[in-house]
Amino acid sequence: MAGITDHPERHRFELAVEGGTAIAAYELAPGTMAITHVVVPAQAEGQGVGGRLAAHAIEAARTRGLKVIPACPFVAAYFKRHPELADLLAH
Repeated sequence: MAGITDHPERHRFELAVEGGTAIAAYELAPGTMAITHVVVPAQAEGQGVGGRLAAHAIEAARTRGLKVIPACPFVAAYFKRHPELADLLAH
C-alpha cells in the first residue's frame, strides 16, 4: 500500500488500496477542516484503511493549525474512540 497523498484541488486525501482508491474528503474554512466523508472500496474494508485516512486527515489539520469538524459519522466515531484528540475538535 502506497502512502496517503493530499489532493487539495480535489479537497481530499487519497490512498491506493486493493479495489481502487480510498478517500477522506474535506472542506477548508478559516480555522477549520471539515472532514465530510471517508470512502473505502469494498475489497479493502475491515483492514483499518478508513482509520488510517481519518488519522492522517486529523494530523494534517493539526499541522496546519486547524480545528476539525467531524462532518461524517465515521470521523465522529473515530474521535470518540480517540479522546486524546479532543483538543482538535471545533466547538
